[in-house]
This record gives sequence, structure tokens and C-alpha cells, in this order.
Amino acid sequence: MAGSWREAKEIAEREGLEYVYHDFDAGTYGACPADERQGAFLCGVFREHRCIHMPASFTAEQMEEKERAFLAENPGWQEG
Repeated sequence: MAGSWREAKEIAEREGLEYVYHDFDAGTYGACPADERQGAFLCGVFREHRCIHMPASFTAEQMEEKERAFLAENPGWQEG
């Protein structure tokens, strides 16, 4: 787990992972392979979390900028 896009990118680079993400439901950032979904099991059912994924090749600044733009274009998305 990471606390920012920058930390998540560092994890992705260190572990050779393709994507970084901001998980709004868990309040965390992280890195993952292309086919991994973030979520949790609730009563035996997997519930996917609301996440923004970006290629690890982006800079942390690009990720922050794209996230801001997405949230501005989609008001209320982060509240679920």
C-alpha cells in the first residue's frame, strides 16, 4: 500500500508492475499487474472497489493531473 501516486509509482517500478491505482473505497494507493482488481470480500462475495488506474509509465504529476481532471468531469463519483 502507498499513500500517494508517487509512492505507488515507486512500488510499481521496484516490483515491475504495469499499473498504479488510487482506491477510493480503501483510501489507499498501490501498484498492480494489468489483470488484478481491487476489492474486498463481504459475506463471501467479492465487491470491486472504485479505483482510478493509470499506467506506471506516467509520471506522478501526470497521474495527479489526470485524476483531478477525471474528478472534475465526474462530480460525485468519489462519494459513491
